[in-house]
Amino acid sequence: MEIFIKKSFCSLVLLNILSLCYCLDNGLALSPPMGWLAWQRFRCNTDCENDPKHCISERLFMEMADLMVSEGYVKAGYNLISLDDCWLDKKRGSDGRLRPDPLRFPSGIRALSNYIHSRGLKFGIYEDYGNYTCAGYPGILNHMELDAQTFADWQVDYVKLDGCYSFPSQMDKGYPEFGYFLNRTERPMIYSCSWPFYQLINKMEPDYKTISNICHLWRNFEDIQDSWQSVTSIIDYYGDNQETLIPLAGPGHWNDPDMLIIGNFGLSYEQSRAQMCMWAIMASPLLMSVDLRTIRPEFKAILQNSEIIAVNQDPLGVQGRRIYKKQGVEIWTKPVLPMNGKKFSWAVVVLNRRVDGTPSQVTVPLRELGLDSEEGYHVRELNDHKDIGFLSKDQAIRVDVNPSGVVMLKCTIQRVPPFSP
Repeated sequence: MEIFIKKSFCSLVLLNILSLCYCLDNGLALSPPMGWLAWQRFRCNTDCENDPKHCISERLFMEMADLMVSEGYVKAGYNLISLDDCWLDKKRGSDGRLRPDPLRFPSGIRALSNYIHSRGLKFGIYEDYGNYTCAGYPGILNHMELDAQTFADWQVDYVKLDGCYSFPSQMDKGYPEFGYFLNRTERPMIYSCSWPFYQLINKMEPDYKTISNICHLWRNFEDIQDSWQSVTSIIDYYGDNQETLIPLAGPGHWNDPDMLIIGNFGLSYEQSRAQMCMWAIMASPLLMSVDLRTIRPEFKAILQNSEIIAVNQDPLGVQGRRIYKKQGVEIWTKPVLPMNGKKFSWAVVVLNRRVDGTPSQVTVPLRELGLDSEEGYHVRELNDHKDIGFLSKDQAIRVDVNPSGVVMLKCTIQRVPPFSP
């Protein structure tokens, strides 16, 4: 199937950049956070007697920290290991403080934090703005100041705050209050919030201006599941709501579509490439949730693709925009560095949602993508690291995109036209 795209779809990039709201200015999360979280792959497996390899325990997190270093993930930019739900004991200590399950975390959280820091990684933790976490462990309500100080004492670098067992109507007060207590500790901690998601599912309109001033990243859609349908539902949400979401994103404050599930069970190779490219162009946090001990080499290569990661981590911090959706094909664009005057380089993703068994050939003139520099662009395909070459603004890109697959391009603006005798 060949698709010619003729209609103009300007990306309105200047509007994207000029409308970025100001955020919590503490120098953290100036690019989308990158790291490893336990939840999607390991859930709430607490049966260390019968399943010691996969249960939520200090052993699991120490092994993942070691592999982050030895297998090249740190070199690629991933620098965080974070607990999720089910690390806690069912009751607080006699001093009112949170404490870990003593059998699964016998060394304690400060020791685990020290171990992860010794590997050159940041350490993250999970809690909940409610009476309980989603799995029924103690939440932070009525203990916010104490818990914030406990996290600082444990040398936590990243706090994920969920929203189960709480009233969404109280989150506009509660999430900022806990952020205030985190800041009072004077320990720099990235603050990840589930605040808007719980309000949205309860038919409330989130106060995104306040959210983006308080939180470094925030969830606004359902938990990702290990399936292509889940990935595409998230992509649809971000495309359908981009006029609201794009102005919120930028250095220090990011929309969070949830974890990367690449290397697990539910995505094919093509679909795994697609998730990586879409999360990159959406300027999303790159938070893996996969067993690094057993991941296959081809999926590891996707997660460590330096050219795609560079698009995600681009200093402009602009979230990509869907500019075309028709006949099962989508095109997304994102302005990136370098610039030439007031004109940008561009990342372009062509996503094929079709499942009819044959690649779709997509042809689109650069002008229709909003790439109109007189000097032209050097075009490179990022998944397979192939140079396409120089294209002028009047020329077209032609790519073959596999079913449920993706092509990602970097169109680097040229400063002077190429010399022709």
